Amino acid sequence: MKKDSEVQLYMRERRKGHTQELAAAKAGMSERTARKYEKKQALPSQLKHPHTHRTRANPFGEDWSWVVEQLERDPALQGTTLFALLTEKHPGRYQATQVRTLQRHIANWRALCGPEKEVMFPQVHEPGQQAQSDFTHLADLLITVGGQPFEHLLYHLILTYSNVEAVSICQSETFEALAEGLEAALWQIGGVPKEHRTDHLSAAIKRLDKLGREAFTDNYQALMNHYGMQPSWNNVGVAHENGDVEQSHFRFKQALDQALRVRGSRDFPDQTSYQRFLAELVRKRNLTRSVRFEVERKLLSPLPTKPLKPCRELRVMVSRFSTIQVLANTYSVPSRLIGTTLTVRVHSLTLELYVGSAHALSLPRLLGQQLKLINYRHLIWNLVRKPGAFAAYRYREELFPGLVFRQLYDRLQGSQTGRADREYLRILHLAATLGESEVGVAVGLLLEAGRVPTFELVRELVQPEQQPQLREALKLNPLAPHLQLALYDRLLSSPIDAANSRPLSASMAPELKCANE
Repeated sequence: MKKDSEVQLYMRERRKGHTQELAAAKAGMSERTARKYEKKQALPSQLKHPHTHRTRANPFGEDWSWVVEQLERDPALQGTTLFALLTEKHPGRYQATQVRTLQRHIANWRALCGPEKEVMFPQVHEPGQQAQSDFTHLADLLITVGGQPFEHLLYHLILTYSNVEAVSICQSETFEALAEGLEAALWQIGGVPKEHRTDHLSAAIKRLDKLGREAFTDNYQALMNHYGMQPSWNNVGVAHENGDVEQSHFRFKQALDQALRVRGSRDFPDQTSYQRFLAELVRKRNLTRSVRFEVERKLLSPLPTKPLKPCRELRVMVSRFSTIQVLANTYSVPSRLIGTTLTVRVHSLTLELYVGSAHALSLPRLLGQQLKLINYRHLIWNLVRKPGAFAAYRYREELFPGLVFRQLYDRLQGSQTGRADREYLRILHLAATLGESEVGVAVGLLLEAGRVPTFELVRELVQPEQQPQLREALKLNPLAPHLQLALYDRLLSSPIDAANSRPLSASMAPELKCANE
């Protein structure tokens, strides 16, 4: 089959007055072929006819009507599924290699007779017009902080014209996380677009009635009014209406994964270090969008004079149990606040407690419901005076601040029958007074040495005059799991009765050293 260009060259040579033989030689074809195209006055492509006949029998001809019936009933059925049913229905009729043939037949049927598909409509974005934002999960990136899995989300905002983006760490899709993330993003970008579009978030949208009518929540509308933005949302289950940020989620997570691979580790010493790492990644990505952003920056509205610092404000009463209830979760507070009405400012990650206008304390926010955060330092002063309340205390398990304290209590129960609660609470009181880490190390040393960590023994190791020496002895690695017990000869060489432990001489404390010293 000759190409159109070859025939066109032949025709040009003939128009110049050359003979068929010479023109055909210049076009690279035989004289007979040249005469054929000259006679028909048509190019090779114009002489082709669509292929309408089947060159071989359809191997699924006998069962094709059944296949079509199944596809009409449920168009989502896959070719592999239908092929498996056919081979089960007619053993020996079909070979495993024919599954691809069936898939091609089904693809052709869907193109000619299948249901209509959803059409995506490309959008024209105007500079300064719209920002889109949403939350995205990062669990599949396996990021850790301090060696522990860091479960978190990212609030992600982009300007749809320039694709300049901003991110912030959050723990859940609450209004506080949305408001704080949005405000941080706008101040990072340095301006305000005319419109802000979100996914169908319950943090921003409320249901009005049983008919499904919806509206923006008062808090979210107030936030939009403060920054002068027009709010909008995409329809339920139609994520592509928020498509720019959805695509940016995918691209950003790809870039973050690559940056972590280059770094060589997915572990960060603390959350601040991780936040700096994210900020640097965002900065580098935004540099590639600087040209379009310069155009968009001029059309962004100016920021307010100061950040709004949005939060939810609640009024709660401290119960006689020295606890408060905030959003269906229980928190302990210092007992001096019992009976006081507190103003609680709920942020995405923290609770700020105020007595009047004076800041009383901050607490980490619990995410979920029916959770509890009980700090033994708030309660220990009263528990020491009422040790009998410890055994049946509703939040007793929260009064073991670490594994070593749980081991301590179990050891006391095995050797201090009837006195374990009182002895444990006195040691916990010591931890609240002199430092949890010092007391935890002293308890660990005594447990390693096979001694019962009584209050007197622990106190002698961490008494104020010995604290500098203890810290010096343990400064290399206070959490070392294996202690060099040969350095505790004097401790081990003084036999005692497990149930009636004698105090350890204070002179031994400076001799305690870690195995790696």
